[in-house]
Formats: sequence, C-alpha cells, structure tokens
Amino acid sequence: MRTIDIKVSGMTCQHCINAVTEELTALNGVESVAVDLVADSNSTVHIDTSGPVDAEQIAAAIEEAGYEVAEAEADDADVVSTDAPD
Repeated sequence: MRTIDIKVSGMTCQHCINAVTEELTALNGVESVAVDLVADSNSTVHIDTSGPVDAEQIAAAIEEAGYEVAEAEADDADVVSTDAPD
C-alpha cells in the first residue's frame, strides 16, 4: 500500500471531510482516505492506494468536492503526485 499526502485548502468541517472522502474513494486504486482538519490553514488528506493513481484524477476529485489542492507528496515513486495549480 502506498500513501499520498495532499494539502487541501478550504476544508473547515466534517461535511468537508465527508465530501472529499466520498469523491476520492470513488477513484480506482484508492483504498482509504483520512483527513487531518486544520482550521484557518491547509488540511492534510492522506490517501492510501493499492497501486498507481493518476494525479489529475485526484486533483479533479478534490475540486469536484469543492476544494483546492495546495500541495501533494507521494511516499512511493509508483504513485503519481500532483503539484499545486497555478
């Protein structure tokens, strides 16, 4: 299992966590999602995957939930990471 840690802006409550978790767990290869919610800052979303996951799909899922990727980091080179949008 691999983990991708993504800083996400705009998350403030349990509803935010649920929305992001729902969108991300719908992606192929995503096994679980955990969120460290931080008020007035970027929250960290931890995504455990069973294989490579496309960074653009992850970013699109987060944006579909209504939030923005601030930065991302993968713990394994086989997992595609994403940079913050311009």
